[in-house]
Amino acid sequence: MKLLYAGLAIALLISVLAPYLASSDPDGLESAAESVIDEERFAELEEADPAIDSPMPDYSIEGKGKLGEIVAISAGTIGILVISFGLAKVLKSNRSN
Repeated sequence: MKLLYAGLAIALLISVLAPYLASSDPDGLESAAESVIDEERFAELEEADPAIDSPMPDYSIEGKGKLGEIVAISAGTIGILVISFGLAKVLKSNRSN
C-alpha cells in the first residue's frame, strides 16, 4: 500500500507541476505531422471540429489560467487512476471465480 500511496503522490505532484514545466512548442506528434502533411491540409485538420467535444480541451479549464490547467490535469490523473483501479478489481474478481 505504501507503494500505491507513493505513486499517487508522485502522479499528483507531476500534475501540479506540469503546467509550469510543459513546453509551448508543438509536441512530437504535431511536429511529425507537420513534416508529413502539407501545410494546407494540416491547417484544415487543425480547424476541423472534433468528433467528440472534450470536457477540458488542451488540458485546461477555460478562463482559469494555470489553476485551470492544474485542476484539469489533476482531475484527469485521478480519473485514470480510479478507472485503472476499478478495472484491476473487476479483472481480479473474475480471475478468482
